[in-house]
Parts: sequence; C-alpha cells; structure tokens
Amino acid sequence: MKKFISAILLVLFTSGCANSYPNLDNKTDDLLNEENFLVIAHRGASKFAPEHTLPSYKKAIAMGADYIEIDLQMTSDNQLIALHDTTIDRTTNGSGSVSELTLKEIKQYDAGSWFDPSFEHENIPTLTEIFDAFGHDVNYYIEIKNIQENKGIEDELLRLLDQYRFLDKELINGKIVIQSFNEKCLKKIHNEAPFLPLIKLQKENEINNMTKSKFEKIREYAVGEGPHYKYIDEIYVQRARETGLLIHPFTIDDPIIVSEMKSLGVTGLFTNDLTTVNLENTPN
Repeated sequence: MKKFISAILLVLFTSGCANSYPNLDNKTDDLLNEENFLVIAHRGASKFAPEHTLPSYKKAIAMGADYIEIDLQMTSDNQLIALHDTTIDRTTNGSGSVSELTLKEIKQYDAGSWFDPSFEHENIPTLTEIFDAFGHDVNYYIEIKNIQENKGIEDELLRLLDQYRFLDKELINGKIVIQSFNEKCLKKIHNEAPFLPLIKLQKENEINNMTKSKFEKIREYAVGEGPHYKYIDEIYVQRARETGLLIHPFTIDDPIIVSEMKSLGVTGLFTNDLTTVNLENTPN
C-alpha cells in the first residue's frame, strides 16, 4: 500500500499539482475552499429515510447536499459497511456486534422497517455498494469509527479508494473527505496519502482546551475540525479560521442555530434535515 501511495504522489507532484492537501491556500476552484459553505447530509437525509441506507443517500443527493456522510464500521470478515453504531441492534431487526458478525450475517437483517414500513427489506450497504451506486458523481464525507476493534480499517479504506480511482487528481477538488476523532488514525492516513483532506472531530473537553498551538498542531495533518456546535463560540471559530482550518460543526436541525453558526463564521455543517439550510431542492 505504501509503495502504491508513493507512486500516486509522484504522479501528482510531477504533473504540476502545486497546492496539495492539507494546504488549502489559493485553491479557488476547490469545493473545500474556505469561502464555500458546505452542507453535509448526516447519515444521508436521515430525517426522510432510514440513516445509512441507499434511499437515505439518494434523498440527500436529490435535495442538493454537498456531501453525504458515511460512518464506517468493519465486519468480522473485513468488509466495510455504512453504520454509526458498533452493533446492529438499533437500526435493524437483528442484534450483535458488527466486529463479530460477517457481512452475510448482517445482510440478512432489515435496516429500514424501524424507520417506516415503506422501507422494509432495505439492508445495511457496504462502501463498495455505495460507490457502485453513485460513483464519482457524489462527494463523500467518510468517518472512520471504532478504531480499537476495527484493526486495519484505514488500509482497507485506502484500498477501496484506490480500486474506485478516488486516489487521483480529482481528490484535489474535495471528492473524498475523511474524518475521525482518533488523531493516530488520521495521522496514519496523512502519512500514506497526504493529499487526502482530513477532518479532526473534537470532543467537548478538547474544544474547551484549545490553544493556538493546538490548532496549529491539527493543521499539520488536517484541513479542518468537526466540533459539536453547542461547545463552540466566536473566539474558537476565529482562532481556527486564522490557523487556516475549516469548521464543520455537527449536527444542526434548527434553522435559527444554522443562522447563528453562519454568523460565527463556520464553513459548513452537518444536518439530518436538509430543509433547515435553504437548499434549492426540497423532498418530494
């Protein structure tokens, strides 16, 4: 994998790609330009369809989201699936830990009826199925989950990105964004694929203890931060922006709070309800 990434980097840099991630300076044609305000569909259009299912992603795309968010878990047979929780209990009619179940076992369960009977027989999609469904026509905001149990998940993700030709120059336009709470995970990806834009998710205790030097440390490997909106203020956003970091808080479904976040200067946000951010399209 590392030899492959090195070869890709050589092609990128010898092709005259002057501005590589995490440096976003002067990238006026980039989706991740700090002047853009990005709307990220949290687990897809999860107010209108069961989270992390193909209908949820399709609805988000139809409604005009800039990105669809995909939480990644890894099965016992090393398959990457779209699921927030470490178990399948909440969003399927089955039970058990993802890391202890094979993909075949997970696929037998219904992941749609809990939301509405009209989604009966929907199941948990693999990352491969998502890429097959939407290809390069969609922007993906991928969160790596459960690092402790999902050993090797970063390598498997990079392998699939390679397989689907996402590790090429169009990445410079923000086609793929990867986020995680785990700094070690992000640094590993940055070392192997430094042109991939990374977002450092932040917990409350991290946000409350941010200093200029800590913002600068994050900027060494990431293009932005993902804080919970409740714990940030104008000073936090200003310091982050001055360091050159994007700010994409989660998860906001109230239009008043959306306006407040915009006034603070955030560069995007996560939402379950895409109608709260005045997108051009509305659900059917």
